[in-house]
Amino acid sequence: MNKAFDFLKTCGTFYLATVEGDQPRVRPWGALAEINGKVYTCTSNAKPIYKQLEANPKIELCGFADGKWIRVEATAVVDPAKESKEAMLEINPGLSRMYSVDDGVFEVFYLKDATAIITAFGAEPEVIKF
Repeated sequence: MNKAFDFLKTCGTFYLATVEGDQPRVRPWGALAEINGKVYTCTSNAKPIYKQLEANPKIELCGFADGKWIRVEATAVVDPAKESKEAMLEINPGLSRMYSVDDGVFEVFYLKDATAIITAFGAEPEVIKF
């Protein structure tokens, strides 16, 4: 995939931010997959985050690893394709404890128009568009 995806995977846990009305909402996150050249993640359509994404699909991710941090701006696009859900579960097998392809709640989404900035103190920021 790309350097931004690899960096997020290195972080293990990173943080995903959405907006609810005028209030930011940030939560720890970890599930990622590269599917058909796009960066994907997932959630349940019963969780508040899903309602937030429906109202405003703009998100930010932030993580830290090896003395550097990453910030990613993107638009979340829900992908209802069964194949995308299957791929997400295959790449992240721990998710199968909570979700299945046809459970009616499992949703996958990819990052569209994403821009990542990787930086460290004293270094020039690296900008990656994907």
